[in-house]
Amino acid sequence: MKIALGSDHAGFELKEDLRAYLTERQVAFLDLGTFSEAPVDYPDVAAKVAEKVCRGEVARGLLICGTGIGMSIVANRFAGVRAALCHDIYTARISREHNDANILALGGRLIGKGLAREILKTWLETEFQGGRHERRVQKISALGEKPGCGGQQPGGGR
Repeated sequence: MKIALGSDHAGFELKEDLRAYLTERQVAFLDLGTFSEAPVDYPDVAAKVAEKVCRGEVARGLLICGTGIGMSIVANRFAGVRAALCHDIYTARISREHNDANILALGGRLIGKGLAREILKTWLETEFQGGRHERRVQKISALGEKPGCGGQQPGGGR
């Protein structure tokens, strides 16, 4: 399995630690940045990773920003992407078992390195259960095929 990883400046330190962890575990990855703590816009990095997952160029993705919220919002805009923001081992496991999440989002300012490694380990090792969850994941995918909101802009046109 090959995964794409990316972070903004707030997630850079944690990304570097998890990058080392992936290397230790001999997990193939593609690092799409950022490559320093210089400020960058998280949507740019999240889009690069989500696009790789969307196109099937990698099996999964890992995104890290300050909270993980912005990265997960951006990633979920891409067809076929199911990004899950996880803060503990339980949500990491369930995101895979029940939701077949293919991108893990983490908050670099919220989670310590040790816990982040355990979350990533669990997320990588957990398989999708299928069964009743398959029907639900298919419904999520079908939502991405619906036409827009009748010309309305998200948030009421603001």
